[in-house]
Amino acid sequence: MALYLLVSGVCLLVLGSVMLVLMTSSTPRYRTEPKDLIALFDKALASQVSETEWNTIIGYPIRHNEYLDGIRRRAAHLMDQHGRRWLIAQGKPLLNQEGQAELKVLRDHLSAHTALRQQ
Repeated sequence: MALYLLVSGVCLLVLGSVMLVLMTSSTPRYRTEPKDLIALFDKALASQVSETEWNTIIGYPIRHNEYLDGIRRRAAHLMDQHGRRWLIAQGKPLLNQEGQAELKVLRDHLSAHTALRQQ
């Protein structure tokens, strides 16, 4: 009986400590910043971005900044309209010519907006 109580006590102690650690730790959060989007757009314009990297950043909603989320949605829309997913493996650009031009305009707009906000 004493062994049963000892094992039960140890299990209760371990489970309680695990629950305490889980309740006090916070979940990690990733905040997409303007510099992250600009770097992604630069890599896409230089044909150095993979589809996975693009989808990871563009597919993740930006809840802390409505303006950045609008830029992200516009970039996702560009991919839907002008994306060439099947050619990425061959080292071709992520977007066609028209999409590249629109992405460059979007990148320049975001860069100018970021520069204004930092002043």
